[in-house]
Amino acid sequence: MIVVVLLVLGLCLGSFVNALVWRVHEQEGGGRSKDLAISNGRSMCPRCRHELAAKDLVPVFSYLSLRGRCGYCQEPISWQYPVVELAMAGVFVASYFFWPVELAGIGQWLLFISWLGASVGLLALLIYDFRWMMLPNRILYPTLVVAAAGRLGYIAFYASDKAHQLVLLGLSLLLSSGFFWLLFLISKGRWIGFGDVRLGLITGTLLATPAKSLLMLFLASLLGTLFVLPLVATGRTKMTSRMPYGPFLIIATGVVLLFGQSIINWYHGHFL
Repeated sequence: MIVVVLLVLGLCLGSFVNALVWRVHEQEGGGRSKDLAISNGRSMCPRCRHELAAKDLVPVFSYLSLRGRCGYCQEPISWQYPVVELAMAGVFVASYFFWPVELAGIGQWLLFISWLGASVGLLALLIYDFRWMMLPNRILYPTLVVAAAGRLGYIAFYASDKAHQLVLLGLSLLLSSGFFWLLFLISKGRWIGFGDVRLGLITGTLLATPAKSLLMLFLASLLGTLFVLPLVATGRTKMTSRMPYGPFLIIATGVVLLFGQSIINWYHGHFL
């Protein structure tokens, strides 16, 4: 039953992510009408702006039933919509199955639920940064609040070693955000954007230990390299071209959150 609930909730929140990304981008471009409001704006086709009916809003199934085209203007619907809905559902279900600690007690459930909430914002940031190479504050800050509320709530009410947990959290933030802040200062913003510094506050809060934050930085760099090298080899981009780094940080954070301790234990067992 929990898996079914997470699957349905993930699909619905994936649909919300698609709407959030589009509305924030439209607002960043100067659109301020009530129709674009995130909290109470009605769903509409991004091309013809026709208000969508309930039957048009069923995640994945509406896309399939409409055969990938708007039912009003017949323009193609981006494949991003069903892919993001399925991805969000996949994150929710996978997080439940692979949560690194047994979900026993309110404390672990608090961390789990705060991660699910933060993952919604992180997926929106991933898409936004990948498409427009920006990490908008109106998504960053609410995501940070959700992550911090879960982590600090856990430390305050459920951790037995509160002081130690706070020290680890501080070191995690120093690595995940402070590292990018230093790069930003040295390069005067040429090497990395300040959005990545703010994103580091979210990732550092979620991972909450310096070892996991360090592993996240390594994995993000590895993923970025594996993504860029084929593009450079085929001439589709240059080594000097700007590339969004946020998506790799976000993917690496999810991987480390779920599997990081197992990776660290494996490394210690084989090399230390």
